[in-house]
Amino acid sequence: MQSALRLIFPPQCVSCGSLVDSEFTLCGDCWRQTPFINGNVCDQCGTPLAGEPCGTPEYCDDCLTIARPWAQGRAALLYRDNGRRLVLALKHGDRLDLAKPAARWLAAVGRPILQSGMVVVPVPAHWQRLLRRRYNQAAELARQMAAISGHDCCPDALFRSRKTAVQDGMGRDERFRNMSAAIRPNPRRKAILQGRAVVLVDDVMTSGATLAAATEACLVAGATHVCVLVLARVAKDT
Repeated sequence: MQSALRLIFPPQCVSCGSLVDSEFTLCGDCWRQTPFINGNVCDQCGTPLAGEPCGTPEYCDDCLTIARPWAQGRAALLYRDNGRRLVLALKHGDRLDLAKPAARWLAAVGRPILQSGMVVVPVPAHWQRLLRRRYNQAAELARQMAAISGHDCCPDALFRSRKTAVQDGMGRDERFRNMSAAIRPNPRRKAILQGRAVVLVDDVMTSGATLAAATEACLVAGATHVCVLVLARVAKDT
């Protein structure tokens, strides 16, 4: 039956739609056009750094000047070129099929920071935004990533206590003010986070304001420490 279905509906590249050998993958051309992050990276946000890894944590300029409440972080892609197109398709284009390959990339890049017993928590969306979009892309990524990596997932561990302005075009300080106290732990799920390490999942990191607010909510709920995983990082290529 599976073979017959593959003949009728052959696997297609999740980016351009050309034929590929297996489902939920990129073709060779799209893979080369997608800015995957590897090599030497900032230990707190995953942005690429110049040079080779030296075996000890290194940090980008942002993470040296901004106090991050989380312990470590990684990003799978740079938010540009095909990386940006994939993120926007998942976020605004109803392309939920992209969550599966994206979660595989997250699980791969997150290996250095994922620990046994961690609980995977998505950055929450406000309920009004969920009504318009019908899904939270961070929650879809978190569910898929947790299943791949074998971790527990709590999609509703956090909630947005107030609606925040869209942050596109805001400066760094504006973003942090916009997100101040906007995310809180869900009282019904507080016991799940108590005494456990958390890995927060989101689609994009720019300033880190949203992830900081979510991290602080996890710590309020009793998490021992928090790491972050994002599909894409807004950063200059090195």
